[in-house]
Amino acid sequence: MFRGLAPDPDSRQPLYLQLEAGLSRLIRSGALCQGDAVPPERELADMTGVSRVTVRKALERLVETGRLIQRPGAGTFVSGRIEQPLTALLGFSEDMRARGRVPGSVWLERGVAQASPDEAMALGVAPGTALSRLKRIRTADGEPMAIETAIVARDDLPAPEAVSASFYAALKARDLYPVRALQRIRAGLVDAREAELLGLARPNPILRIERRSFLADGRLLEVTFSAYRADLYDFVVELRTDRGED
Repeated sequence: MFRGLAPDPDSRQPLYLQLEAGLSRLIRSGALCQGDAVPPERELADMTGVSRVTVRKALERLVETGRLIQRPGAGTFVSGRIEQPLTALLGFSEDMRARGRVPGSVWLERGVAQASPDEAMALGVAPGTALSRLKRIRTADGEPMAIETAIVARDDLPAPEAVSASFYAALKARDLYPVRALQRIRAGLVDAREAELLGLARPNPILRIERRSFLADGRLLEVTFSAYRADLYDFVVELRTDRGED
């Protein structure tokens, strides 16, 4: 597996960046899973045909981005962090399966409720309006990752208690297909209830996310409020420019 990461010496890309990219691909594909050990620098250098300095630079970059973790006296291991791209509209279950992980949920609430003032403002309805609310702990391989509360108009999802695993699958079964979303992310500190549900000590950072999903005709379909573990999740966006000027 690691011998296939040998960099191309004719490439214009530095060798350590090629090695970093190769190791990242192994992690994304699930070939390297959480807790797996990465070979020591000397062995990895022998397997890939590069210097130990090159290996060290590649590993250091992966540690800096949270993909690897180094334990003094023990070695280098794949961390439990998940890198979430912000360029694709995926449900949690779909995203976890694509990573080779088993998605799960612990339901906290699933039914029709009256919109709170914040929910009413987000969904564009009057406070107290009946809506469908689904709140749960999202897990990957049994580990709590996030607390997620999704709200949708009752007419769009009249039987929220029937939703089993995938909320988006339940919407699509009613011919409701979100095609775009706006997502707002801010940092915060976990509160007492969140700490209990996610198994975190206090104080601990949390990523608070509000996502609004829209149908093809522009109508707002659903709003989801999430609290993601900041120690396990990285949100990544690719930026491009059409011009090479400053």
